[in-house]
Amino acid sequence: MLFPTVEFGLFFLLTLGVAWPLARRLAWHNGFLLLVSYVFYGFWNWAYVPLLFGLSLFAALVAQRSQRSTRASVRKAWLVGGVIVCLAVLVYYKYTGFVLQNLLDLWRQVGTPPALQLESPLLPLGISFFVFHAISLLGDVYRQKLKEPVRIPDALLYVAFFPQLIAGPILRASDFIPQLAKSPDPQAIFVNRGLMLIVIGLIKKVIISNQLATALVDPAFAAPQALAGPDMLLAVYGYAVQIYCDFSGYTDIAIGCALLLGYRFPDNFNRPYTATDPQDFWRRWHISLSSWLRDYLYIPLGGSHGGRWFTARNLMITMLLGGLWHGASWTFVIWGGLHGMYLIVHRLWTAVPGLTRLRTSNAWRWIARLLMFHAVCAAWVFFRAPSMQQALDVFARLAVSGPLTLAGSSVVALLLLGLAGQYLPPRWHDALENELSRWSAPLRGAALAVSLFAIELLGPSGVAPFIYFQF
Repeated sequence: MLFPTVEFGLFFLLTLGVAWPLARRLAWHNGFLLLVSYVFYGFWNWAYVPLLFGLSLFAALVAQRSQRSTRASVRKAWLVGGVIVCLAVLVYYKYTGFVLQNLLDLWRQVGTPPALQLESPLLPLGISFFVFHAISLLGDVYRQKLKEPVRIPDALLYVAFFPQLIAGPILRASDFIPQLAKSPDPQAIFVNRGLMLIVIGLIKKVIISNQLATALVDPAFAAPQALAGPDMLLAVYGYAVQIYCDFSGYTDIAIGCALLLGYRFPDNFNRPYTATDPQDFWRRWHISLSSWLRDYLYIPLGGSHGGRWFTARNLMITMLLGGLWHGASWTFVIWGGLHGMYLIVHRLWTAVPGLTRLRTSNAWRWIARLLMFHAVCAAWVFFRAPSMQQALDVFARLAVSGPLTLAGSSVVALLLLGLAGQYLPPRWHDALENELSRWSAPLRGAALAVSLFAIELLGPSGVAPFIYFQF
Protein backbone atom coordinates (compact mmCIF):
# COMPACT_ATOMS: atom_id res chain seq x y z
CA MET A 1 0.00 0.00 0.00
CA LEU A 2 2.96 2.32 -0.49
CA PHE A 3 2.11 5.50 -2.32
CA PRO A 4 1.60 6.42 -5.11
CA THR A 5 -0.67 3.37 -5.50
CA VAL A 6 -4.45 3.45 -5.77
CA GLU A 7 -4.60 1.56 -2.47
CA PHE A 8 -2.75 4.36 -0.73
CA GLY A 9 -5.10 6.93 -2.29
CA LEU A 10 -8.10 5.14 -0.82
CA PHE A 11 -6.33 4.74 2.52
CA PHE A 12 -5.51 8.44 2.63
CA LEU A 13 -9.04 9.53 1.70
CA LEU A 14 -10.43 7.31 4.46
CA THR A 15 -7.91 8.77 6.92
CA LEU A 16 -8.91 12.31 5.95
CA GLY A 17 -12.58 11.46 6.27
CA VAL A 18 -12.16 10.21 9.84
CA ALA A 19 -9.40 12.53 11.08
CA TRP A 20 -11.13 15.85 10.43
CA PRO A 21 -14.38 15.06 12.34
CA LEU A 22 -12.11 14.09 15.27
CA ALA A 23 -10.04 17.27 15.07
CA ARG A 24 -11.83 18.99 17.97
CA ARG A 25 -11.08 16.05 20.23
CA LEU A 26 -7.30 16.23 20.16
CA ALA A 27 -6.53 13.03 22.04
CA TRP A 28 -8.85 10.99 19.82
CA HIS A 29 -7.53 12.72 16.69
CA ASN A 30 -3.88 12.08 17.46
CA GLY A 31 -4.63 8.55 18.66
CA PHE A 32 -6.38 7.81 15.38
CA LEU A 33 -3.43 9.14 13.34
CA LEU A 34 -1.05 7.01 15.39
CA LEU A 35 -3.20 3.94 14.78
CA VAL A 36 -3.39 4.47 11.02
CA SER A 37 0.38 5.12 10.94
CA TYR A 38 0.99 1.69 12.46
CA VAL A 39 -1.56 0.16 10.08
CA PHE A 40 0.25 1.83 7.17
CA TYR A 41 3.58 0.39 8.31
CA GLY A 42 1.96 -2.97 9.00
CA PHE A 43 0.90 -3.31 5.37
CA TRP A 44 4.59 -3.85 4.63
CA ASN A 45 5.27 -6.29 7.48
CA TRP A 46 3.32 -6.48 10.75
CA ALA A 47 6.22 -8.26 12.44
CA TYR A 48 8.20 -5.01 12.51
CA VAL A 49 5.51 -2.77 14.00
CA PRO A 50 6.70 -3.69 17.54
CA LEU A 51 10.19 -2.51 16.57
CA LEU A 52 8.84 0.86 15.43
CA PHE A 53 6.70 1.14 18.57
CA GLY A 54 9.45 -0.04 20.91
CA LEU A 55 12.11 2.31 19.57
CA SER A 56 9.68 5.25 19.66
CA LEU A 57 8.62 4.43 23.24
CA PHE A 58 12.25 4.05 24.33
CA ALA A 59 13.19 7.46 22.88
CA ALA A 60 10.13 9.06 24.49
CA LEU A 61 10.90 7.62 27.94
CA VAL A 62 14.57 8.66 27.74
CA ALA A 63 13.51 12.14 26.59
CA GLN A 64 11.17 12.42 29.59
CA ARG A 65 13.89 11.40 32.03
CA SER A 66 16.27 13.88 30.42
CA GLN A 67 13.73 16.70 30.69
CA ARG A 68 13.16 16.01 34.39
CA SER A 69 16.85 16.26 35.22
CA THR A 70 18.30 19.61 36.23
CA ARG A 71 21.93 18.51 35.96
CA ALA A 72 23.62 18.89 32.57
CA SER A 73 25.85 15.86 33.15
CA VAL A 74 22.85 13.61 33.81
CA ARG A 75 20.99 14.93 30.79
CA LYS A 76 24.06 14.29 28.65
CA ALA A 77 24.31 10.74 29.99
CA TRP A 78 20.69 10.09 29.02
CA LEU A 79 21.39 11.55 25.57
CA VAL A 80 24.51 9.45 24.97
CA GLY A 81 22.87 6.27 26.24
CA GLY A 82 19.75 6.83 24.17
CA VAL A 83 21.68 7.58 21.00
CA ILE A 84 23.86 4.48 21.48
CA VAL A 85 20.78 2.26 21.75
CA CYS A 86 19.14 3.85 18.69
CA LEU A 87 22.32 3.48 16.63
CA ALA A 88 22.77 -0.09 17.85
CA VAL A 89 19.34 -0.95 16.44
CA LEU A 90 20.26 0.67 13.12
CA VAL A 91 23.66 -1.06 12.99
CA TYR A 92 22.20 -4.48 13.78
CA TYR A 93 19.58 -4.43 11.06
CA LYS A 94 21.46 -2.50 8.41
CA TYR A 95 25.15 -3.30 8.80
CA THR A 96 25.49 -6.77 10.39
CA GLY A 97 25.99 -8.58 7.09
CA PHE A 98 28.26 -5.82 5.72
CA VAL A 99 30.57 -5.90 8.75
CA LEU A 100 30.75 -9.71 8.95
CA GLN A 101 31.42 -10.04 5.22
CA ASN A 102 34.27 -7.53 5.37
CA LEU A 103 35.76 -9.29 8.42
CA LEU A 104 35.68 -12.58 6.51
CA ASP A 105 37.33 -10.91 3.51
CA LEU A 106 40.12 -9.63 5.76
CA TRP A 107 40.49 -13.09 7.31
CA ARG A 108 40.97 -14.58 3.84
CA GLN A 109 43.97 -12.31 3.35
CA VAL A 110 45.83 -14.05 6.20
CA GLY A 111 44.28 -17.50 6.36
CA THR A 112 41.26 -19.69 5.74
CA PRO A 113 38.13 -18.55 7.53
CA PRO A 114 35.44 -21.02 8.57
CA ALA A 115 32.69 -21.75 6.09
CA LEU A 116 29.86 -19.55 7.34
CA GLN A 117 26.46 -18.94 5.83
CA LEU A 118 25.92 -15.24 6.42
CA GLU A 119 22.33 -14.06 6.58
CA SER A 120 21.55 -10.45 7.36
CA PRO A 121 18.29 -9.70 9.18
CA LEU A 122 15.48 -8.38 7.02
CA LEU A 123 15.97 -4.62 6.73
CA PRO A 124 12.93 -2.86 8.22
CA LEU A 125 11.38 -0.41 5.80
CA GLY A 126 12.45 3.18 6.50
CA ILE A 127 14.55 2.24 9.55
CA SER A 128 17.15 4.94 8.84
CA PHE A 129 14.45 7.60 8.92
CA PHE A 130 12.64 6.56 12.08
CA VAL A 131 15.93 6.01 13.92
CA PHE A 132 16.98 9.55 12.97
CA HIS A 133 13.64 10.84 14.25
CA ALA A 134 14.21 9.11 17.56
CA ILE A 135 17.68 10.65 17.80
CA SER A 136 16.29 14.07 16.89
CA LEU A 137 13.84 13.78 19.79
CA LEU A 138 16.68 13.01 22.19
CA GLY A 139 18.87 15.78 20.78
CA ASP A 140 16.20 18.47 20.82
CA VAL A 141 15.27 17.63 24.42
CA TYR A 142 18.92 17.72 25.48
CA ARG A 143 19.39 21.11 23.81
CA GLN A 144 16.15 22.29 25.45
CA LYS A 145 14.56 23.16 22.12
CA LEU A 146 11.41 21.40 23.32
CA LYS A 147 10.08 23.56 26.14
CA GLU A 148 6.89 21.65 26.90
CA PRO A 149 7.07 18.26 28.66
CA VAL A 150 7.30 15.37 26.20
CA ARG A 151 4.07 13.39 26.09
CA ILE A 152 4.35 9.71 25.14
CA PRO A 153 1.49 9.75 22.55
CA ASP A 154 2.95 12.82 20.80
CA ALA A 155 6.44 11.31 20.70
CA LEU A 156 5.08 8.05 19.26
CA LEU A 157 3.16 9.91 16.56
CA TYR A 158 6.16 12.12 15.76
CA VAL A 159 8.31 9.09 14.96
CA ALA A 160 5.61 7.05 13.18
CA PHE A 161 3.55 9.70 11.32
CA PHE A 162 2.84 7.89 8.07
CA PRO A 163 3.42 10.56 5.37
CA GLN A 164 7.10 10.82 6.32
CA LEU A 165 7.64 7.39 7.91
CA ILE A 166 9.16 5.58 4.94
CA ALA A 167 11.43 8.16 3.29
CA GLY A 168 11.25 11.45 5.13
CA PRO A 169 11.60 14.36 5.08
CA ILE A 170 13.39 14.09 8.42
CA LEU A 171 11.36 16.19 10.84
CA ARG A 172 12.83 17.96 13.86
CA ALA A 173 11.03 17.08 17.07
CA SER A 174 11.08 20.75 18.08
CA ASP A 175 9.26 21.67 14.85
CA PHE A 176 6.66 18.91 14.68
CA ILE A 177 5.73 17.91 18.24
CA PRO A 178 4.41 21.43 19.08
CA GLN A 179 2.06 21.06 16.09
CA LEU A 180 0.59 17.96 17.74
CA ALA A 181 -0.25 19.89 20.90
CA LYS A 182 -3.13 21.77 19.28
CA SER A 183 -6.02 20.75 17.08
CA PRO A 184 -5.58 21.40 13.34
CA ASP A 185 -7.48 24.47 12.17
CA PRO A 186 -9.66 23.78 9.10
CA GLN A 187 -9.45 27.47 8.16
CA ALA A 188 -5.64 27.27 7.96
CA ILE A 189 -5.48 24.34 5.52
CA PHE A 190 -3.85 25.18 2.19
CA VAL A 191 -5.95 22.74 0.18
CA ASN A 192 -4.88 24.02 -3.23
CA ARG A 193 -1.21 23.83 -2.30
CA GLY A 194 -1.57 20.34 -0.88
CA LEU A 195 -3.37 18.98 -3.93
CA MET A 196 -0.97 20.74 -6.29
CA LEU A 197 2.04 19.23 -4.51
CA ILE A 198 0.50 15.75 -4.69
CA VAL A 199 -0.15 16.08 -8.43
CA ILE A 200 3.32 17.51 -9.11
CA GLY A 201 4.86 14.70 -7.06
CA LEU A 202 2.93 12.09 -9.03
CA ILE A 203 4.05 13.62 -12.33
CA LYS A 204 7.67 13.52 -11.20
CA LYS A 205 7.46 9.96 -9.94
CA VAL A 206 5.05 8.15 -12.23
CA ILE A 207 5.78 9.85 -15.52
CA ILE A 208 9.35 11.17 -15.47
CA SER A 209 11.18 8.96 -12.95
CA ASN A 210 9.50 5.66 -13.81
CA GLN A 211 9.79 6.16 -17.56
CA LEU A 212 13.47 7.06 -17.33
CA ALA A 213 14.10 4.06 -15.09
CA THR A 214 12.39 1.47 -17.27
CA ALA A 215 13.42 2.80 -20.69
CA LEU A 216 16.95 4.06 -20.03
CA VAL A 217 18.60 3.78 -16.62
CA ASP A 218 17.81 0.21 -15.56
CA PRO A 219 18.81 -1.40 -18.90
CA ALA A 220 22.03 0.66 -19.06
CA PHE A 221 23.21 -0.10 -15.52
CA ALA A 222 22.19 -3.77 -15.83
CA ALA A 223 24.58 -4.35 -18.75
CA PRO A 224 26.96 -1.42 -19.27
CA GLN A 225 29.40 -3.60 -21.25
CA ALA A 226 26.88 -3.77 -24.10
CA LEU A 227 26.64 0.01 -24.55
CA ALA A 228 28.80 2.72 -26.06
CA GLY A 229 29.64 6.13 -24.62
CA PRO A 230 26.61 8.12 -25.84
CA ASP A 231 24.11 5.64 -24.38
CA MET A 232 26.03 5.39 -21.12
CA LEU A 233 26.35 9.16 -20.76
CA LEU A 234 22.65 9.61 -21.38
CA ALA A 235 21.92 6.93 -18.77
CA VAL A 236 24.09 8.74 -16.20
CA TYR A 237 22.22 11.98 -16.89
CA GLY A 238 18.99 9.98 -16.80
CA TYR A 239 19.72 8.65 -13.35
CA ALA A 240 20.45 12.14 -12.06
CA VAL A 241 16.99 13.19 -13.23
CA GLN A 242 15.38 9.92 -12.13
CA ILE A 243 16.57 10.07 -8.53
CA TYR A 244 15.69 13.75 -8.23
CA CYS A 245 12.17 13.27 -9.60
CA ASP A 246 11.74 10.08 -7.58
CA PHE A 247 12.78 11.50 -4.22
CA SER A 248 11.49 15.05 -4.61
CA GLY A 249 8.26 13.53 -5.97
CA TYR A 250 7.90 11.51 -2.76
CA THR A 251 8.61 14.62 -0.71
CA ASP A 252 6.01 16.63 -2.62
CA ILE A 253 3.40 13.94 -1.98
CA ALA A 254 4.35 13.65 1.70
CA ILE A 255 4.22 17.43 2.24
CA GLY A 256 0.92 17.63 0.36
CA CYS A 257 -0.65 14.83 2.42
CA ALA A 258 0.56 16.43 5.66
CA LEU A 259 -0.86 19.81 4.60
CA LEU A 260 -4.28 18.28 3.96
CA LEU A 261 -4.15 16.73 7.45
CA GLY A 262 -3.27 20.12 8.97
CA TYR A 263 0.50 19.80 9.48
CA ARG A 264 3.49 21.50 7.92
CA PHE A 265 6.66 19.73 6.85
CA PRO A 266 9.91 21.50 5.93
CA ASP A 267 10.99 21.84 2.32
CA ASN A 268 13.38 19.08 1.29
CA PHE A 269 14.51 20.17 -2.20
CA ASN A 270 15.23 23.50 -3.77
CA ARG A 271 16.31 23.04 -7.41
CA PRO A 272 19.55 21.21 -6.47
CA TYR A 273 20.95 20.94 -9.99
CA THR A 274 21.15 24.72 -10.20
CA ALA A 275 23.78 24.66 -7.43
CA THR A 276 27.09 26.37 -8.22
CA ASP A 277 29.22 24.65 -5.57
CA PRO A 278 29.08 21.61 -3.24
CA GLN A 279 27.95 23.61 -0.23
CA ASP A 280 25.17 25.14 -2.29
CA PHE A 281 24.16 21.67 -3.52
CA TRP A 282 23.73 20.34 0.02
CA ARG A 283 21.65 23.38 0.92
CA ARG A 284 19.29 22.31 -1.86
CA TRP A 285 19.39 18.48 -1.94
CA HIS A 286 17.68 16.39 0.78
CA ILE A 287 17.75 19.49 2.98
CA SER A 288 16.34 17.72 6.03
CA LEU A 289 19.16 15.13 5.96
CA SER A 290 21.99 17.56 5.20
CA SER A 291 20.87 19.91 7.98
CA TRP A 292 20.49 16.92 10.34
CA LEU A 293 24.05 15.78 9.57
CA ARG A 294 25.27 19.35 10.06
CA ASP A 295 23.56 19.87 13.42
CA TYR A 296 23.92 16.40 14.93
CA LEU A 297 27.28 15.28 13.49
CA TYR A 298 29.37 17.99 11.82
CA ILE A 299 28.94 20.66 14.50
CA PRO A 300 29.42 18.22 17.44
CA LEU A 301 32.64 17.06 15.74
CA GLY A 302 33.86 20.67 15.90
CA GLY A 303 32.51 22.05 12.64
CA SER A 304 34.72 24.67 11.02
CA HIS A 305 36.31 25.78 14.31
CA GLY A 306 39.89 24.63 14.59
CA GLY A 307 41.71 25.27 11.35
CA ARG A 308 41.55 24.24 7.70
CA TRP A 309 42.57 20.59 8.07
CA PHE A 310 40.44 20.08 11.16
CA THR A 311 37.48 21.34 9.14
CA ALA A 312 38.43 19.07 6.23
CA ARG A 313 38.50 16.09 8.59
CA ASN A 314 35.05 16.92 9.95
CA LEU A 315 33.62 17.36 6.47
CA MET A 316 35.00 14.03 5.29
CA ILE A 317 33.82 12.13 8.38
CA THR A 318 30.35 13.64 8.03
CA MET A 319 30.02 12.76 4.35
CA LEU A 320 31.49 9.26 4.73
CA LEU A 321 28.99 8.50 7.48
CA GLY A 322 26.26 10.15 5.39
CA GLY A 323 27.14 7.81 2.54
CA LEU A 324 27.17 4.77 4.82
CA TRP A 325 23.78 5.86 6.22
CA HIS A 326 22.35 5.33 2.74
CA GLY A 327 23.43 1.72 2.53
CA ALA A 328 25.79 -1.00 3.73
CA SER A 329 28.02 -1.00 0.66
CA TRP A 330 31.39 0.42 -0.32
CA THR A 331 29.73 2.14 -3.28
CA PHE A 332 27.80 4.37 -0.85
CA VAL A 333 30.98 5.05 1.11
CA ILE A 334 32.70 6.13 -2.13
CA TRP A 335 29.71 8.32 -2.97
CA GLY A 336 29.94 10.01 0.42
CA GLY A 337 33.73 10.31 0.13
CA LEU A 338 33.45 12.03 -3.24
CA HIS A 339 31.05 14.61 -1.83
CA GLY A 340 33.38 15.09 1.13
CA MET A 341 36.22 15.71 -1.30
CA TYR A 342 34.08 18.16 -3.29
CA LEU A 343 33.35 20.15 -0.11
CA ILE A 344 37.03 20.21 0.89
CA VAL A 345 38.23 21.27 -2.57
CA HIS A 346 35.60 24.01 -2.66
CA ARG A 347 36.80 25.32 0.71
CA LEU A 348 40.36 25.44 -0.59
CA TRP A 349 39.22 27.12 -3.81
CA THR A 350 37.30 29.87 -2.00
CA ALA A 351 40.37 30.53 0.18
CA VAL A 352 42.57 31.33 -2.84
CA PRO A 353 43.15 35.12 -2.77
CA GLY A 354 42.63 37.39 -5.74
CA LEU A 355 39.85 35.41 -7.41
CA THR A 356 36.81 37.15 -5.95
CA ARG A 357 35.96 38.91 -9.19
CA LEU A 358 36.13 35.66 -11.16
CA ARG A 359 34.07 33.71 -8.63
CA THR A 360 31.30 36.32 -8.59
CA SER A 361 31.02 36.76 -12.37
CA ASN A 362 27.97 35.52 -14.29
CA ALA A 363 30.15 33.53 -16.68
CA TRP A 364 31.82 31.65 -13.83
CA ARG A 365 28.43 31.03 -12.19
CA TRP A 366 27.29 29.06 -15.23
CA ILE A 367 30.63 27.28 -15.59
CA ALA A 368 30.51 26.35 -11.90
CA ARG A 369 26.93 25.14 -12.27
CA LEU A 370 27.96 22.89 -15.18
CA LEU A 371 30.99 21.55 -13.29
CA MET A 372 28.93 20.89 -10.17
CA PHE A 373 26.24 19.03 -12.08
CA HIS A 374 28.78 16.71 -13.68
CA ALA A 375 30.58 16.16 -10.37
CA VAL A 376 27.24 15.14 -8.83
CA CYS A 377 26.51 12.85 -11.81
CA ALA A 378 29.90 11.15 -11.41
CA ALA A 379 29.11 10.44 -7.76
CA TRP A 380 25.63 9.18 -8.68
CA VAL A 381 27.27 6.37 -10.68
CA PHE A 382 28.56 4.83 -7.44
CA PHE A 383 25.22 5.48 -5.74
CA ARG A 384 23.32 3.62 -8.47
CA ALA A 385 25.73 0.81 -9.36
CA PRO A 386 25.20 -2.43 -7.38
CA SER A 387 28.96 -3.03 -7.13
CA MET A 388 32.28 -1.25 -7.47
CA GLN A 389 33.11 -3.27 -10.57
CA GLN A 390 29.89 -2.23 -12.27
CA ALA A 391 30.52 1.43 -11.42
CA LEU A 392 33.99 1.18 -12.96
CA ASP A 393 32.46 -0.51 -16.03
CA VAL A 394 30.11 2.45 -16.46
CA PHE A 395 33.03 4.90 -16.44
CA ALA A 396 35.01 2.70 -18.84
CA ARG A 397 32.14 2.57 -21.35
CA LEU A 398 31.89 6.37 -21.38
CA ALA A 399 35.13 6.40 -23.39
CA VAL A 400 33.83 3.96 -26.03
CA SER A 401 32.64 5.54 -29.26
CA GLY A 402 29.45 4.39 -30.89
CA PRO A 403 25.93 5.41 -31.88
CA LEU A 404 23.09 6.37 -29.55
CA THR A 405 20.73 3.39 -29.62
CA LEU A 406 19.07 2.98 -26.24
CA ALA A 407 16.88 6.05 -25.85
CA GLY A 408 14.18 7.38 -28.14
CA SER A 409 13.06 10.96 -28.53
CA SER A 410 10.37 10.65 -25.84
CA VAL A 411 12.93 9.52 -23.24
CA VAL A 412 15.28 12.36 -24.17
CA ALA A 413 12.35 14.78 -23.90
CA LEU A 414 11.52 13.54 -20.39
CA LEU A 415 15.17 13.88 -19.36
CA LEU A 416 15.28 17.47 -20.64
CA LEU A 417 11.93 18.20 -18.98
CA GLY A 418 13.27 16.97 -15.64
CA LEU A 419 16.31 19.22 -15.94
CA ALA A 420 14.36 22.22 -17.24
CA GLY A 421 12.04 21.99 -14.25
CA GLN A 422 15.02 22.94 -12.06
CA TYR A 423 15.02 26.40 -13.60
CA LEU A 424 11.34 27.25 -13.26
CA PRO A 425 11.00 30.36 -11.07
CA PRO A 426 9.42 29.52 -7.67
CA ARG A 427 6.91 32.30 -8.22
CA TRP A 428 5.28 30.16 -10.93
CA HIS A 429 4.13 27.72 -8.25
CA ASP A 430 2.61 30.59 -6.27
CA ALA A 431 0.92 31.93 -9.39
CA LEU A 432 -0.59 28.50 -10.14
CA GLU A 433 -1.84 28.17 -6.58
CA ASN A 434 -3.41 31.65 -6.72
CA GLU A 435 -5.08 30.79 -10.02
CA LEU A 436 -6.53 27.57 -8.58
CA SER A 437 -7.92 29.49 -5.62
CA ARG A 438 -10.11 31.45 -8.04
CA TRP A 439 -11.67 28.32 -9.50
CA SER A 440 -14.90 26.87 -8.14
CA ALA A 441 -14.71 23.67 -6.09
CA PRO A 442 -16.33 21.51 -8.83
CA LEU A 443 -13.89 22.87 -11.42
CA ARG A 444 -10.91 22.14 -9.16
CA GLY A 445 -12.24 18.64 -8.54
CA ALA A 446 -12.58 18.05 -12.27
CA ALA A 447 -9.06 19.34 -12.91
CA LEU A 448 -7.73 16.98 -10.22
CA ALA A 449 -9.57 14.02 -11.73
CA VAL A 450 -8.27 14.80 -15.23
CA SER A 451 -4.72 15.19 -13.90
CA LEU A 452 -4.82 11.85 -12.11
CA PHE A 453 -6.25 10.13 -15.17
CA ALA A 454 -3.55 11.63 -17.41
CA ILE A 455 -0.81 10.56 -14.98
CA GLU A 456 -2.16 7.01 -14.94
CA LEU A 457 -2.36 7.01 -18.73
CA LEU A 458 1.13 8.41 -19.37
CA GLY A 459 2.97 6.39 -16.73
CA PRO A 460 4.35 2.89 -17.38
CA SER A 461 2.43 -0.16 -16.22
CA GLY A 462 3.09 -0.78 -12.54
CA VAL A 463 4.76 1.66 -10.17
CA ALA A 464 8.26 0.90 -8.89
CA PRO A 465 8.90 1.64 -5.19
CA PHE A 466 10.55 4.95 -4.43
CA ILE A 467 14.34 4.69 -4.44
CA TYR A 468 14.66 5.97 -0.88
CA PHE A 469 12.38 3.25 0.49
CA GLN A 470 15.47 1.02 0.70
CA PHE A 471 17.13 3.37 3.20
